[in-house]
Amino acid sequence: MLRVDVSKQLGEFSIEASFISEGRVTGLFGASGAGKTSLINMIAGLLRPDRGTIAVDTETLDDTSVHIHIPAYRRRIGYVFQDARLFPHLDVRQNLDYGRRMNRLADDAAQRARVMDLLDIGGLLDRRPGKLSGGERQRVALGRALLAQPRLLLLDEPLGSLDEERKVEILPYLVRLRDEAGIPMVYVSHDPDEMRQLATQIVMLKRGRVTAFGGPEVLPATSSPA
Repeated sequence: MLRVDVSKQLGEFSIEASFISEGRVTGLFGASGAGKTSLINMIAGLLRPDRGTIAVDTETLDDTSVHIHIPAYRRRIGYVFQDARLFPHLDVRQNLDYGRRMNRLADDAAQRARVMDLLDIGGLLDRRPGKLSGGERQRVALGRALLAQPRLLLLDEPLGSLDEERKVEILPYLVRLRDEAGIPMVYVSHDPDEMRQLATQIVMLKRGRVTAFGGPEVLPATSSPA
């Protein structure tokens, strides 16, 4: 379960967001500038709320009333960005292992095999990121995040930098991740079609405010956010 009730002032823009989600994939949906990335950064611990609370399951990550702020590196939250952010000087095998080593986790060969099978990246291990397609890079980024054993996975428009062909390529992997990985996710997008395919609960954002919360039926019928 993810509980969010926060306020944040960012220059002339402010966020006032409150929701409780028990969905496998919580979708943060809204137009550019709606506050989606700022909100997901607060969940990640990269941005501190001015007021409010954030909790995952039974653990409070932020509670400004009692000065609780768990730093990002202790939250056990994976984060996949739009641009993958792989290390260009490392091959895929080394990139995949980075999160595990940074979190000082024991090597788990069975888990590594499951992740590589889930994302179909076993054949990419000896390549450098510069030799991968955009879709392959994102699959490796997902694998790196999963091997760090997060309790929550944040995905900030992971298909945003891909062309339509690459989006069609990677969407089935995201659906498989939702159904088989057993890790709750927060998925940021302004594309209602992506949300319909992936999200189980939707938080609609507009100008930093939650305007609707529910299933995919709250999404607009068109391809642009309301």
